[in-house]
Amino acid sequence: MKVVAIIQARMGSTRLPGKVMKEVLGKPLLEYQIERVRRSKLINKIVVATTTKETEQPIVDLCERLSVVYFRGSEDDVLMRFFEASNKYEAEVVVRLTSDCPLIDPNIIDKVIYKYLSNISLYDYISNTIERTYPRGFDVEVFSKRALEQAYREAIDTVYREHVTPYIYHHPDKFKLGCVKHHIDLSSFRLTVDTDEDLVLITLLINSLYEKNKKFFTFEDIINLLQDKPEWVLINSHIEQKKVTKSKICNSELED
Repeated sequence: MKVVAIIQARMGSTRLPGKVMKEVLGKPLLEYQIERVRRSKLINKIVVATTTKETEQPIVDLCERLSVVYFRGSEDDVLMRFFEASNKYEAEVVVRLTSDCPLIDPNIIDKVIYKYLSNISLYDYISNTIERTYPRGFDVEVFSKRALEQAYREAIDTVYREHVTPYIYHHPDKFKLGCVKHHIDLSSFRLTVDTDEDLVLITLLINSLYEKNKKFFTFEDIINLLQDKPEWVLINSHIEQKKVTKSKICNSELED
C-alpha cells in the first residue's frame, strides 16, 4: 500500500511566528524534520502541506531546495488540505505529522506505521497520541485514506476542520481506533516547538547531539541527555499545550 506522510506546515503561528523556519546551526527546523522523516523505511512519499498565502514562500523554497513535494491548500480548513493532498499523491495510507516536531524519530514513525499495516483489517486509525506516553514532539497518526475521506465528507464543526483527525478519534462508534503506548510514560517531556522557551530547549538538544552523533540521534539519545540535564527540562516545563480534546476510547492498546 502506498504510505504518504503529510507534514502540515505554515509560517503563521500565534505564539512563535515563523517557527518552522527558525534556524539552529544554520538550518531551519523544518529541514531537520524532513531529514529525519526521510530515514523512515515505511514511508513511500513525503508531502509538505502548506497554505496558499504568499507568506509561505520560505517553506516552498525549502521544499524545492530539498526536492520534497509540497501541496498548497486552505489555511483554515486543514482537513480539506490533507484530503486534497492525499488525493493528489494517491495515498492509500496517510501518516499525519506536524511541523512543530523537528526531533521526531523515524523509528517511532515506523513503529506506528508497522502497527497499522500489521493490523490493517482491524483498525482505521492508530496513533501514539490518544493516550499519551511519548513526549510532545513525537506525535504520529496513521490512518486509512477511507477514514480521511469519511471525515472530510461528514465533519462540520470548526475544530474538526482545523485539526484534521479529531472527527476520527471522537467517533469510536464509526472508526476502529488503536493506541501505541511506550513501555515507560515519558509524556512529561515537552519536545515540540511552539514558544521561545521550546526553541531554547530544542536548540540546546541539537547543538549537543547533532554533530556528536554524526547528524542522526535517536529518541533514546534525547531522553538520556535530558535525564542527565534535568535543568534543561525546566526551561519549558511551565508551557501549557493548546487544548484539542482527545477521546479516551481505543478499541485496543498496542505495545511499541
